[in-house]
Amino acid sequence: MTSILLPDTIDDEPVLPDGVTALRYHPGAPLPQAAEEAEALVVWTLDPRTLVELVTLPKLRWVQTLAAGPDAVLAAGFAPDVLVTSGRGLHDKPVAEHVLALTLTLVRRVPAMLRAQDEHRWATELGGAQPLHPAGPVTTLLDARVTIWGFGSIAARLAGLFTALGAGVTGVATTAGSRGGYPVVASDDLGDLLPRTDVLVGLLPATSATRHAIDARVLASLPEGAFVVNAGRGPTLDEAALLDALHTGRLGGAALDVFETEPLPATSPLWDEPKVLVSPHGAGGRPIGSAELIADNMRRFLAGEPLRNLVSR
Repeated sequence: MTSILLPDTIDDEPVLPDGVTALRYHPGAPLPQAAEEAEALVVWTLDPRTLVELVTLPKLRWVQTLAAGPDAVLAAGFAPDVLVTSGRGLHDKPVAEHVLALTLTLVRRVPAMLRAQDEHRWATELGGAQPLHPAGPVTTLLDARVTIWGFGSIAARLAGLFTALGAGVTGVATTAGSRGGYPVVASDDLGDLLPRTDVLVGLLPATSATRHAIDARVLASLPEGAFVVNAGRGPTLDEAALLDALHTGRLGGAALDVFETEPLPATSPLWDEPKVLVSPHGAGGRPIGSAELIADNMRRFLAGEPLRNLVSR
């Protein structure tokens, strides 16, 4: 008999193979008594106290995180022989939708509209006849040049949405090439691309190599009035450098869904920066298709077959 620990924070119930027992646990609460017999574990909405217990489970052989990025699980300290699989693909649709919403909010100057509404002021500079392509920040995605740094499955979904609205999309990844019909440049060759970027979207995972990848040098290479949207992981963006670029007037604005410290401390200057839109890590949070992934990987696990979304350790 094989058992798998499933969090009660997921809605879909996976159809598990015969002979597999599902043990439900709640992040933040004591684990069920039979947890020590579990060979498999599904992780979602991590709680630090529960994680300490999960890491020490003696018979654990496989951890399935439903997060797109496995960084939190990898940092938890599971034994080296424990297989880790990610939730890559489960968040493509909601994250792409959220990033598009954040981008349109900046481009269509929604924060300025809200400030004018608070003042009961009819903002003539935001309405009426407008040039299609004024000097400074873009005000439409038509003909806008969008760069997506971190071109995985979420980016592929997002790129199609930008294309449908008339934007040109270029991806950035570790290696250059073409993905899903979109040109992708290597991250080491950003020098020519950044000065031609109206909107820089960060979808990078959190690794030692990507820490502060979007730094002062990158931000200084963007054209004046460019927008920055980050929905990958908070540590990939140098927040101090971003604030400096905003204060000097180089950037048109930023929309951030992830931060170096979460929740964002009340003392953070990002809260009071009028050119920053703070989104409380709301892009994902809805792993679509998790039940099917769990069930299929459970079958593969029992059969000794390669697991989907296996993470190299």
